[in-house]
Amino acid sequence: MSDPVSPSCAGQPGVSPKIGDVAPDFVARTTQGRVCLGDLRGRWVLLFSHPADFTPVCTSEFLAFAASADRFRAMNCALLGLSVDSLSAHLAWVEAIRAQFGVTIPFPIIEDPSMAIARAYGMLDGTAQSSATVRAVHVIDPEGVIRAIVWYPMSVGRSVAELLRLVAALQTVTAEDVLTPEGWTPGDETVLPAAETQQDAAAAGPAWFMRTRAGDGA
Repeated sequence: MSDPVSPSCAGQPGVSPKIGDVAPDFVARTTQGRVCLGDLRGRWVLLFSHPADFTPVCTSEFLAFAASADRFRAMNCALLGLSVDSLSAHLAWVEAIRAQFGVTIPFPIIEDPSMAIARAYGMLDGTAQSSATVRAVHVIDPEGVIRAIVWYPMSVGRSVAELLRLVAALQTVTAEDVLTPEGWTPGDETVLPAAETQQDAAAAGPAWFMRTRAGDGA
């Protein structure tokens, strides 16, 4: 497959998708076979990109993602790695990780040598000649809508624990009419939407703008 993005599924050229937009669909080769993003509807997806294979920060992240893969799976969340490197480079990298650290990478890594997927997601502008800025996380919900976007510099590793928390928070606010406060983790109290009328504010009392609901303590 010469182009990892199906021409009928690519995003709009020059337009970076935002939170609330439908995620650009794509068809690509990966370390676990062909993947079409649209086939993952009904599941949450964590699409995380890295600038190159065999880089130390990304290797540390892949080890952490592998260790937490069962937790993401239990949350009905598929992990998808992405790099502009070729499929053969991906295969060499995951084999090197297995040989050096005894860890098998359980999720697919997408090849994107033309940088088409990176550009469709706004990770690179149309004139970029390298993948230096490809370091982003997109959380996509079961309807195919982007619910969160997080960017990182090349020098700072991502926190897999925070990404687990982010997915859990998004799932909670989707399932219930609540918000999650700072530092929320599953089982903590949530926040109710602020009153929107003077009557509702009066009925809610002095804390109308910060009402909480007890968590389940899980």
